[in-house]
Amino acid sequence: MATLGFEAHDHKHCITDGLEELRTQCAAKNLQLTPVRKRVMELLLEKHRALGAYEILEHLRAEGLGTQPPVAYRALDFLVTNGFAHRIERLNAFVGCAHLGKQHIPAFLICRGCNAVAESPSGRVSRVLGRAAREIGFQVEKLVVEAEGVCPSCAEKAPA
Repeated sequence: MATLGFEAHDHKHCITDGLEELRTQCAAKNLQLTPVRKRVMELLLEKHRALGAYEILEHLRAEGLGTQPPVAYRALDFLVTNGFAHRIERLNAFVGCAHLGKQHIPAFLICRGCNAVAESPSGRVSRVLGRAAREIGFQVEKLVVEAEGVCPSCAEKAPA
């Protein structure tokens, strides 16, 4: 599983594949994919950066899909609960899952300049934390790995 988010790629293909995987998984799990849920996922995939609920609500409002905060929060809750999106704790915002359909514990690389978010596998980190937790009898129930820094694009723009 590769790190996704900062490298050059066919972004339209990324969105199309993500929405197709969303439809496929919803059908397989008998989950209702409403127009609002689909649009919220599409917004998350389009931006490749963390979006707050109110920013999402503004898009929904402009498109006539809802005007009240619960509309955005319900859609985001559905997407996060079912593994289609992730909540970025550091930013109190959300991103579409870059590895839909794959069991994984992601690590997020967050650009402090543009809020772009790359999703990377956290295999080594989660194994080390798991081992440390077991040694002291601690049971990890939730693991969130977030690192803040500067993406390649913002690093290029920074003065030398």
